[in-house]
Amino acid sequence: MNKKVIRVPFVDLNLQNLPIQSQLEQAIQAVLRQGDFILGQAVSDFEAAFAAASGTEYGVGVASGTDAIALGLQACNIGNGDEVLLPVNTFVATLIGVLRVGAKPILVDCDPQTGLIDLEAAAKVITPQTKAIIPVHLYGQMVSPRQLLDFAKTYQVLIFEDAAQAHLAERDGYRAGSVGIAAAFSFYPSKNLGAFGDGGMLLTRDPDVAQKMVRLRNYGASQKYFHIEAGTNSRLDTLQAAILLKKLPYLSKWNCDRYSIAQQYNQELLPLASAGIIPLQNHSVTGHIYHLYVIKIDDSCALTRQQIQDQLTADGIQTGIHYPIPCHLQPAFTNLGYQIGDFPQAEKLAKQILSLPMYPGLSNGQIQEVVAAITSTLSGEQQLLCI
Repeated sequence: MNKKVIRVPFVDLNLQNLPIQSQLEQAIQAVLRQGDFILGQAVSDFEAAFAAASGTEYGVGVASGTDAIALGLQACNIGNGDEVLLPVNTFVATLIGVLRVGAKPILVDCDPQTGLIDLEAAAKVITPQTKAIIPVHLYGQMVSPRQLLDFAKTYQVLIFEDAAQAHLAERDGYRAGSVGIAAAFSFYPSKNLGAFGDGGMLLTRDPDVAQKMVRLRNYGASQKYFHIEAGTNSRLDTLQAAILLKKLPYLSKWNCDRYSIAQQYNQELLPLASAGIIPLQNHSVTGHIYHLYVIKIDDSCALTRQQIQDQLTADGIQTGIHYPIPCHLQPAFTNLGYQIGDFPQAEKLAKQILSLPMYPGLSNGQIQEVVAAITSTLSGEQQLLCI
């Protein structure tokens, strides 16, 4: 059987890593020579650099973005009996983080034009037990900080940002990670700032939250063999921190490249709007960092998302769906008591969205190739795959 040729991959990390390969190798070699593999100098250097770049005070590196959420919530004293608002259309790590601290997740529908949490819907489920809201800065676009701050002030809740997809994203004069009491980031390899494995960080402007987070990631110890709370082992590896520290100076340029690619996609896709191909809206202008470029296959489209995605796959163009099943319909969370129909906007959006290739270095020709394939599929010039 002939192997299918991938003409446009969904992600190509080599385009970012190879031009700075020598710097990355030098950083790795420096850690090998120093031998400080756990909580070494590169960790504290990267924590300080990433916090400063994000416009906040403290950074605490951990093993994953999921741990940044769970331990971060714990560091903010959110736990049993507390209700936490979060969008239903997020990666399950957001929800898992809330469950891990024993809090009660209260799911909220989304804005169908952006995919971001609907704050008007969130306001309707506030109770005296509501302690925090987790705005997920989805696909690289921030939830409006001004609206969030007004919301938090009105309802007396903490803002805990899920910024896993929003490294250096901006809106309303704020950067992701600088709005609430704390923010969780992921450095999964495909993120805008990605490690060579798992990694995460909590950013905060509160020194008490930062100090508690430092303890929680290291067995709850304030000093060696002196444990003042039940923590865990979740430390950002020095090797990963060294790699991320070398990549950080390039992040703004990479984000700008993503924005430019998104603008070309928007222009090329404009003629397809009447056929039901609609990009999600950008309310952040250049502050949107486009971790993902997401379109909707609207109900007016003559073809289904599956038909379009299958034909793109046949044409050697990789795509994704972020995310195909909202959290309330995942089998793992049926005990939360939600049903089909509880979140109509998110449920509809989950059936429509399609993520197109997006990464620094994606060429104009490749973008045109992706759009041409969609156009050709819609016009019926290619025979659709059997479904």
